[in-house]
Amino acid sequence: MNVLQCLMHAQVLGLPRLEAQILLLHALGRPLHDRAWLLAHDTDEVLPAQVAALTSFAQRRLQDEPVAYIVGQKEFFGLMLHIDKRVLDPRDDTEVLVEWALACSTDFAKPRLLDLGTGSGAIALALQSQRPDASVTAVDASLDALHVAQHNAHQLSLEVTFVQSHWLSQVSGEFEVIVSNPPYIAAQDPHLIRLQHEPLEALVSGADGLDDIRNIVQNAKMHLREGGWLLLEHGWQQATQVRALLQTAGYKQVQSKMDLAGIERCSGGQK
Repeated sequence: MNVLQCLMHAQVLGLPRLEAQILLLHALGRPLHDRAWLLAHDTDEVLPAQVAALTSFAQRRLQDEPVAYIVGQKEFFGLMLHIDKRVLDPRDDTEVLVEWALACSTDFAKPRLLDLGTGSGAIALALQSQRPDASVTAVDASLDALHVAQHNAHQLSLEVTFVQSHWLSQVSGEFEVIVSNPPYIAAQDPHLIRLQHEPLEALVSGADGLDDIRNIVQNAKMHLREGGWLLLEHGWQQATQVRALLQTAGYKQVQSKMDLAGIERCSGGQK
């Protein structure tokens, strides 16, 4: 079987073309961004073991396992991160939250930035890469997640402080920007079946999906300096509720930002 036939094989199994290309590159041991190589070498023969590996990868993907887990990496905000089942697969829409945090941080010299529920470290590392003058702290309750984030920080040579804490319980000091992509899925949400490969504790937050956001909104103010911002990612139908929580807690300039699909995905306010 040649390269082109392998791509067709993966697509016949049910994979979109882009995913077929990425998984074939992984099976061939080539860089995942090198899709041009596939076009230039479409008649090259593929070893039977590599075809078998591609088939196995395709079957895993068709059972809703994220591509990032299969290939062990994911690009986020221009950074290549190691990703495995100890952490969530970072979503492209979360880059909107990073951009908003960076915009808010421009008002401050040498800002102190806090990422709550850091997981793979995606947000914290993106912030540090764009604001090398900032002091970035990344928090997670999961020691497994912190190990992944610390590995990514080391690989990227980015200096971030890591703290094991259930949200703000073990956090000290004040920050100019607090940012979080917390769990926000309701416990009985039928879409959870599609997310079965990802850590449940990083996805689900009570009956309405807002338990952790309530905790953060309630406790973040004592860790924000005057004029500092709290920015939160949330579910596609939760913007109105999250804005209400922020307003009730006394935040000003409460607003929401849209994701790449035009959906209100992040909400925040200023102390």
